[in-house]
Amino acid sequence: MRIGFIGLGRMGANMVRRLVRDGHEVVVYNRTPEKTTEIAGEGATASYSIAELVSKLEKPRAVWVMVPAGDATEAQITELLEHLEPGDTIIDGGNTNFHDDVRRHTELAAKGIHYVDAGTSGGIWGLQVGYCLMVGGDAEAVTPLEPIFTSLAPKDGYLHIGGPGSGHYVKMVHNGIEYGLMQAYAEGFEIMHASDYDLDLAAISELWMQGSVVRSWLLELAGRAFRANGPDLEHLKGFVADSGEGRWTVQEAIDHDVPAPVITLSLLTRFRSRQDDSYGAKVLAALRNEFGGHAVKTD
Repeated sequence: MRIGFIGLGRMGANMVRRLVRDGHEVVVYNRTPEKTTEIAGEGATASYSIAELVSKLEKPRAVWVMVPAGDATEAQITELLEHLEPGDTIIDGGNTNFHDDVRRHTELAAKGIHYVDAGTSGGIWGLQVGYCLMVGGDAEAVTPLEPIFTSLAPKDGYLHIGGPGSGHYVKMVHNGIEYGLMQAYAEGFEIMHASDYDLDLAAISELWMQGSVVRSWLLELAGRAFRANGPDLEHLKGFVADSGEGRWTVQEAIDHDVPAPVITLSLLTRFRSRQDDSYGAKVLAALRNEFGGHAVKTD
């Protein structure tokens, strides 16, 4: 089928490549025209404005938006609405807050335009192995797009989750779980790295992939990272960003009185990673010195 695609970043470009490879006609637009030209050279149809993109699509049109969540997505949808007509569909494949999805669905429905939220997982490996798609929206909007979803996903890797916002809601919790898994691996490997044994962490990662109960794709990636960067990871800085879903997952747990200590602490650990010298740690050191005379380190 024919679809418009906005946003050709690391994930977006590979998603377009996968769709083109499966025989779909994809009209692409990116804020930087060089990327548009590059992907057009691989079989997509180039457009250099939103108006041009919409003009090259057949009615009813479907446009996938794959730009950073928040203001960038909001601005892109606002511009799209200047050119779309009743019966058209916008798919948001970014990491949008599900509350925004519910709001947009209502606003767009009043204009006769469908809105679909597609939680997308797969990262830079999606071109090769496919993208896990968690899709929310009305069935009348989702069903006609299933050829796109099944092309992007591996076998059994697409599911219509439910109504508006449900796709991004499930993707949010998915990423919260991911925080906890990553933190557990990080702590375990740090313990082994600090041990008195001369341990080959890459080899251990690969060993655990062979039938162990802790095997996973994240563990496989850990092994690749140790092979590429060495066991000390000396070329990397321990600064860990978060894209929002972990915070939203913790807030949702609070709102529903669900204890989620692992995910919460994983999020807070990421915050700690961004501090060169924690003020809170300084307070702890000062207090220990005051009540117990414990030694402190000074500059």
